[in-house]
Amino acid sequence: MTDNSLKVGSNEMELVDFRILKQDGDDIYEGIYGINVSKVREIIRVPSLTELPGTPEFIEGIFDLRDVVIPVVNLAKWMGIVEPEEAQKNSRVIITEFNNVLIGFIVHEAKRIRRINWSEIEPASFVSAPAGMDSSKITGVTKIEDDNVLLILDLESVVQDLGLYEPETKHTIGNMEQFNGFALILDDSSTARKIVKDALLKMGFEVIEAIDGDDGLKKLISLYETYGENLSEHLKIIISDVEMPRMDGFHFSAQVKADERFKNIPIVFNSSISDHFSEGRGIQAGGEAYLVKFQADEFYEEVARIVHAHMN
Repeated sequence: MTDNSLKVGSNEMELVDFRILKQDGDDIYEGIYGINVSKVREIIRVPSLTELPGTPEFIEGIFDLRDVVIPVVNLAKWMGIVEPEEAQKNSRVIITEFNNVLIGFIVHEAKRIRRINWSEIEPASFVSAPAGMDSSKITGVTKIEDDNVLLILDLESVVQDLGLYEPETKHTIGNMEQFNGFALILDDSSTARKIVKDALLKMGFEVIEAIDGDDGLKKLISLYETYGENLSEHLKIIISDVEMPRMDGFHFSAQVKADERFKNIPIVFNSSISDHFSEGRGIQAGGEAYLVKFQADEFYEEVARIVHAHMN
């Protein structure tokens, strides 16, 4: 599904635009939602599913896709929406992969692919969730044609709700080496920032947090005003998410590497997107490494390796 024509550092993303219908009395409303194309393997008709006893109602069952067993979630049920009968007519399953987990989501219609600039996406804090849905399940919102609004759902939270993915936050490395200086974290998720912050604090770093690429650049400028040309002696590493409203991680990295003040500070991408194309884009954008959230030992080893390489 990924479009290789997206230019690295362009601050653009591609979304699969899909629809969820809601029955409210005699009225039917259409909700407009999106998911990053980088997380979509394929879109298929709803297959024959095997039910799983004892699972939540929103899990419709499992099916075999080319020898891989994939659980299927009914998004309308997960969102607490009453489905109209006609919703089944055009239903599709969006097969996704993130955090190295494959999972299918039933939607009522898959419309099109949209190319959108991250600067046009407002953070979730500006969003009112649909009735019955936790606002924390929305990561961003953008306006589209006819004054409609498209919501970007936090589908990773479904995977965590199901227990299919848990961050590996416990490390097995004994006598972990300690570092000094600052580390800058960029992530729009407070939960993800806390996981990375705790890991870096255990390594001895002082941690500075930013909520997106735009905020990250502001933090870098502020640090430069304090340390000047000696900044790289104090700021040892930057850990950046990829998907962030306003400015994504790739665009942030391209900006940093093009700036004489910051270009020598190493950047590590830490993202839920687990396709190889995104890993390649991360290296093209100037990252020293691309990690999939979150495996503690791999994180510690890569950060230590990169910091050492830049100290020598």
